[in-house]
Amino acid sequence: MGKIMKDALNIHDLHYYYRGADKPLISKLNLSVKMGCSFGLFGPNGAGKTTLISLIIGVLECQQGEICLMGKDLHKHRKSVRSKLGYVPQNLSFYEELSPIQNLQYFGAMMGLSPAKIASRTGELMKILGLEQVAKKPVKQFSGGMKRRVNLAIGVVHQPEVLFLDEPTVGVDVQTRHAIITYLRELNENGTTLFYTSHHLSEAQELCETIALMDDGKIIAEGNLNSILEDYRQNTLEQLFLKLTGKQYRD
Repeated sequence: MGKIMKDALNIHDLHYYYRGADKPLISKLNLSVKMGCSFGLFGPNGAGKTTLISLIIGVLECQQGEICLMGKDLHKHRKSVRSKLGYVPQNLSFYEELSPIQNLQYFGAMMGLSPAKIASRTGELMKILGLEQVAKKPVKQFSGGMKRRVNLAIGVVHQPEVLFLDEPTVGVDVQTRHAIITYLRELNENGTTLFYTSHHLSEAQELCETIALMDDGKIIAEGNLNSILEDYRQNTLEQLFLKLTGKQYRD
């Protein structure tokens, strides 16, 4: 008998609206993500992806429905659950006047790491992400790709069990994108659950084994990527995306 995989994330009948809106941004959404998998969430602009991630990581408060992370209700166990999550936002989130080392010291302390653990993790990440030569320089002097790598280092400094990534390679060159995706794949192979969203669909197809397509606040397709492509007789994730969400412009 095969090993039963537990859910890293389980969402039941999630509903969310912004005050004054004509309709909910997210409506009766259900979703499950298994521990240890590499999961991709995709959809056109305005589909609700960033709002959904904000609800899952606890930045926004769930209005209706249930979000469980690693078997625990987020509403009841917010603090203990969030310590096991990592988040790499699309908008760069660090102090530009500080160096990578200083940023990791600050954010590592926020996550409750000891000084010794912070020092150890900082050394590891500077080497892995190619930042050793600039580890003590202000981040404001860095290129866009180097800033993205600092952003990623902050998100994984505490070795989260589940890592949320919102456009982690936006605006970077081919070499940096390759390095980031390679590192994310290594994290996943070592047991970290990845929850990834991006507009780079060819990159996503390379990284993600299971996906969900979201449009108008609802999940319109979900499951193993290869199986969904076969079901809809499409060769690529981009073709599937256009078939299910249309080719018209989105704001």
